[in-house]
Amino acid sequence: MSTRPNLAQRAGRWSAAHRRIAILGWLALVIASLFIGSAVGTKHLAHEDLGSGQSRHADQILADAGFNKLASEEVLIQSQAAGLTASDPAFRAAIREVVVRLREFPTVTNIQSPLAPENRAQISREQRSALVQFDIRGDEDRAKDRVGPILDAVAQLDRAHPRLRIEEFGDASANKALSKAFQDDFRKAEFLSLPITLVILLIAFGALVAAGIPLLLGLSAVAITLGLLAPLSQAFPVDEAISSVILLVGLAVGVDYSLFYIRRERDERAAGRGKEAALDLAAATSGRAVLVSGCTVMLAMAGMYVTGNATFQSFATGTIMVVAAAVIGSVTVLPALLSLLGDKVNKGRVPFLHSLHRHGAESGFWAAIVGRVLRHPVLSVVTAGALLLVLALPTLHMHTVNSGVQGLPRDLPVMQTYDRIQKAFPGQPISALIALKAPNVRTPEVAAAIQQLRARAVATGLMREPVTVIDSGDGTVARISIPLVGNGTDERSNSALKALRNDIIPQTLGRVPGAEAPVTGLTANSFDFNELMKARAPWVFAFVLSLAFLLLLVTFRSIVIPAKAIALNLLSVGAAYGVLVWIFQDGHFESLLGFRSMGGITSWLPLFLFVILFGLSMDYHVFILSRVREGYDRGMSTEAAVSHGIRATAGVVTSAAVVMVGVFAVFATLSSIDFKQMGIGLSVAVLIDATIVRAVLLPASMKLLGHWNWYLPSWLGWLPRVAPELEAPLPAAVRQGSSRLAMEVDRHDEQLSLALQGELDLETAPQFRERLAGVEDEARTLVVDLRRVTFMDSSGIGELLGAHQRARRAGRRLVVLRTDGTSIDRVLQLSSVDRMVETAAAPPEEVGALSDEG
Repeated sequence: MSTRPNLAQRAGRWSAAHRRIAILGWLALVIASLFIGSAVGTKHLAHEDLGSGQSRHADQILADAGFNKLASEEVLIQSQAAGLTASDPAFRAAIREVVVRLREFPTVTNIQSPLAPENRAQISREQRSALVQFDIRGDEDRAKDRVGPILDAVAQLDRAHPRLRIEEFGDASANKALSKAFQDDFRKAEFLSLPITLVILLIAFGALVAAGIPLLLGLSAVAITLGLLAPLSQAFPVDEAISSVILLVGLAVGVDYSLFYIRRERDERAAGRGKEAALDLAAATSGRAVLVSGCTVMLAMAGMYVTGNATFQSFATGTIMVVAAAVIGSVTVLPALLSLLGDKVNKGRVPFLHSLHRHGAESGFWAAIVGRVLRHPVLSVVTAGALLLVLALPTLHMHTVNSGVQGLPRDLPVMQTYDRIQKAFPGQPISALIALKAPNVRTPEVAAAIQQLRARAVATGLMREPVTVIDSGDGTVARISIPLVGNGTDERSNSALKALRNDIIPQTLGRVPGAEAPVTGLTANSFDFNELMKARAPWVFAFVLSLAFLLLLVTFRSIVIPAKAIALNLLSVGAAYGVLVWIFQDGHFESLLGFRSMGGITSWLPLFLFVILFGLSMDYHVFILSRVREGYDRGMSTEAAVSHGIRATAGVVTSAAVVMVGVFAVFATLSSIDFKQMGIGLSVAVLIDATIVRAVLLPASMKLLGHWNWYLPSWLGWLPRVAPELEAPLPAAVRQGSSRLAMEVDRHDEQLSLALQGELDLETAPQFRERLAGVEDEARTLVVDLRRVTFMDSSGIGELLGAHQRARRAGRRLVVLRTDGTSIDRVLQLSSVDRMVETAAAPPEEVGALSDEG
């Protein structure tokens, strides 16, 4: 019987037939996308749109009033000599010199000297430190560019006063220093990730050309996405970090999908299939798995839209676009390239590495592990499940925090200045900002309310001086800065924020007619984001899990497969969370990884990790289960199909996982603790998923469930079929024995011999199955004679394994007759069939005398 080609197979056939159009069209798309992106430019989210809740509202009020065009800065003047205090003439002269020098810059405004009576709080209690506060005109980017000359002037003053430390910290100066540090980090990540990926792919394929294709596909998908995202961002601005997220995800899925496709095509060629037939089968099987997997990943990424946070929503857009690009490239330009290259895909062989791939797709380390797992499924499930549960235990006391300044590298001079300011003026650099909006903030009534606010805030002991007030040019908005206790994101800072919002403001500013006073700042942003995540996380989980369940339900026509897939993925994600908490929250391996624990996990990371990991782990799950289902549909028992499917895919899944672990681990070497946590979390989760989950829990659980794996209630029979469907019966000539496969039956006592001649492949395997069904019950020993078979693919292998399983259950004996040294004999060895099925190299009449051990 014949089959109706699925979408991936049709795309692969078209691309192979029109490979010049497919390849040149893809290159044209890459070039056009890069041109569009550079011409249009990417519009990033404004600072006031990044937050959540009340803090976002306050940021927008301040931005509308023009405060986003001002960058707050301060110069620290601190004594380094014993006995030198702010009351000494030399100290006060240095303060005046700083003020005079700052006034020389036309971009500087709102200078507040600590020598002014109203700014006495800008001198520390021990009189050894003072702050000169000022603003730089311009938005975030302009202020960053304008701060350079000011920093140089402050550095000159520092050298001119050896008894004093004179240094600057603020929005613009920190932005300038941190931007450079992060750019250096990202360049390091990009520089290391590409060669690491290429080396791992070289080990996986043993050939330079085959290794280069997945890398090129992943990079081209990233280039297309970044280019096309630019015009889209004009209507829907994106977060500045989107390019790094797109690179991370695009490289991961692009390499994954190419690996799946190329490995299947090479396996079929190694089994003796022709170039076109091997590519066609790879498109029908791995290509379809890529489509299903890509849809699952995109659904998972869409879960970030549910968060209601602008940053996450922009991440969702970018990741969905890059996954879609990788999928389209995998089912179009990839088969075109493979068709063009043919066996030249093995060019550039690395002698030692290439020899590692001569043992077949179903042999090696993982094949041995899977064999043991299937022999002891209960022990495997209990042991592996218990290990993952133990790893997940620390998740129960996970605490999320906004890393803020705590997560920034302390080896930067600007951060050392921040620490000195924080020590001399606790809470000063992480003040709460009140956006007071009223018809007129310059009235005596408002001034009195602000004075009451100042007194009540400081009296609580949760807030400190100096409280500074700056009003907008039109007098409708005032920015009130109040330093909070704590480090900005701990419980003390949160308590101060709650007191300010819930008690102090309602009793002071809240009584001014027509006024509103939302609070923003580091603490407020962190608190509001955490509250939003707590409210939206259950909806995100429900969205991702339910859609993934439905997609897998339709794909595999089973309610057990999607339920088990979700359970296994949640288990691996939970284990990754636990490892993150143990390392970064509890403070293990601080010196090794180069970080200082913040006492919690970065607040945005758990939800981001869940979405990314759930999507990426589904890649492996769909790919493996597609191979398992393929074997099951061809007559294998569940155990045989699981063994065959996992053995055949273990190598490519391991290679894909190692690529991801290598790329993600690079981020763990960066200076920011946020990226360290992301790199470790992703690496650990992928490693756990590709080993413990896919190689142990998945096969063991499938064996225990047996035929229940494929259970679909009758009332769900209406579900559409996305697998290849039978289109029509074969012509009579094929059913009765065509030139491609002829079969002859010979009976001798209790032995029956079925001799085959021709090709046993996807097209003729149903004929072989039909003939087997008619004769296999007629004798205690069935001999399948393959000595005159010229070609056999995975379809024929599946039929042999299925016949072997049926014979064993019925207490019969099945023997496969072969000829040593032939191509069919090599296929039996490469696929490990000779280990699972009794084989013999002898005339049929002598089979009865063979040992039962075969």
